[in-house]
Amino acid sequence: MFVVYVLFSKKLNKRYTGFTSNINLRLNQHNNGKVNFTKGGIPWVLIYKEDIKDKTDARKRELFLKSGAGRKILDEILNTKTEEF
Repeated sequence: MFVVYVLFSKKLNKRYTGFTSNINLRLNQHNNGKVNFTKGGIPWVLIYKEDIKDKTDARKRELFLKSGAGRKILDEILNTKTEEF
């Protein structure tokens, strides 16, 4: 099982999208500065996730959510949620 996830940094007011097989470990890595791309935005909060059975499908979904169309869909899904953070 894999998870496509979206994190939010209030410090940067930005989202980060990725995928992993262990969401707890990966979130810990992001929040402990182990990921160069995200260490400037600590703390990161998990704001969205999708469970996907296949690694290839998870990667495809991650890439889609990073595309213009995918970001637009995330904006619609998260429109009210982002205000909570």
